[in-house]
Amino acid sequence: MTDKAAASGSSGMTLLFKPNERILCFHGPLLYEAKVVKTELRDGTDPDAPDPGPHYFVHYKGWKQTWDEWVDESRALKFNDENLARQKALKQAALQASKKKTIVVASKHTPTTPTQQRVDSESELQKSRKRARESSVEKVREEDLASLVTAQAFMSSAKAPDVKMPIPNALKTQLIDDWERVTKDRLLVPLPRTPTVAYLLEQYKEYRRASKDRRRPGRRDDEVVDEIIEGLKMYFDKALGNVLLYRFERYQYQQIRERFPDKVPSDVYGAEHLLRLFVQMPNLIAHTNMDDDAVQLLRENLGEILKYMHR
Repeated sequence: MTDKAAASGSSGMTLLFKPNERILCFHGPLLYEAKVVKTELRDGTDPDAPDPGPHYFVHYKGWKQTWDEWVDESRALKFNDENLARQKALKQAALQASKKKTIVVASKHTPTTPTQQRVDSESELQKSRKRARESSVEKVREEDLASLVTAQAFMSSAKAPDVKMPIPNALKTQLIDDWERVTKDRLLVPLPRTPTVAYLLEQYKEYRRASKDRRRPGRRDDEVVDEIIEGLKMYFDKALGNVLLYRFERYQYQQIRERFPDKVPSDVYGAEHLLRLFVQMPNLIAHTNMDDDAVQLLRENLGEILKYMHR
């Protein structure tokens, strides 16, 4: 549906942003200033644009037009002081983490013996040039890793339930490696994935039943775990096409829908995309009416699933 059609209001949906409006937009885990070029209200019937709801074609300030893209409303924020503070906080957290990481990386590569210090001059020159080429990429990598970890807190509204997702460090690194492969190297995850999200979660259920914690009766009841697993699969199936894919993955997503029209995303995609859902969970839970006890129980179970994925 075009801007003109949206203005008619025939669909009953509304647009938060209008053409030429300045906004802040998530690209990966960071917020960037962008301009709305055009808008659409999609009803989900177009096979080339199956995700229903408001969508915006945006241009990122200072970026080439090749980065222009359609985004759904969950990735767009009003350009105001509150959201500028979010953007600044994400950037500052990323820079601080980057400084700490630099010390660790430097210590790993410091020669410790005279033999290690003796290197061929030509080889050293080549390595120096390579480091110079890669320095800017590595800086972005560290910023992305830190901001991906902290983005959860700033993507949720101030009144949202406090859900801090304890993602293991190894999985955080995998998230950034995944982001780099897709957005920088233009590499796609082979699909269908083995194991799939559905299979992985079913295996987790079996693992939990075989290793119940007898010291905390009732907190890990089979019915509770089953309900959370089913809810997680439902969230994944609904969220994948809306908030879990990078732009370069959209065409593959359309192909998968055509190849497997009777399968839901959790029966095709794997752990890489499930990890992205965990990053988005605080924002998704913010739009529910769960009470504090339910949120805490959910958080505990999601944490256990992450530990299982890290095994």
